[in-house]
Amino acid sequence: MQLNDLRPAEGARKARKRIGRGTSSGYGTTAGRGTKGQLSRTGGGKGAGFEGGQQPLAMRLPKLPGFKNRNRVAFAPVNVARLEGLYEDGEIVDAESLRAKGVIKHDYIPVKVLGDGDLSKRLTVKVDKVSASAKAKIEAVGGKVEEAC
Repeated sequence: MQLNDLRPAEGARKARKRIGRGTSSGYGTTAGRGTKGQLSRTGGGKGAGFEGGQQPLAMRLPKLPGFKNRNRVAFAPVNVARLEGLYEDGEIVDAESLRAKGVIKHDYIPVKVLGDGDLSKRLTVKVDKVSASAKAKIEAVGGKVEEAC
């Protein structure tokens, strides 16, 4: 026996359905599309949102008010209470240290410190934005705020 003598077992491979290749193939003439009508024509179809004639879902739902600002900058929020538990007195808070401590997932997303909670440690905060209440709390205990934006 040679390698070229090997053949698939009988019935292991099914012949491809060759549509529109003569009447004796069984799929000639109308090529399995039935007779006449929209669906038998080239390019004939019902369209993506067609629901059998009933009002499509997209038209049944109301339009939403407002708009989405394409230039919106999403900040990673960090509260003052979180800084209290993670940092020692006199430490520097920046994107790299927050990333190292697992507070934020990515250091390329801008960080904003918010004023929820209390702070008793003097910290130097070097982030993209700081809310007014957070700034007041940080400076009240003798800390410094350096905003990038």
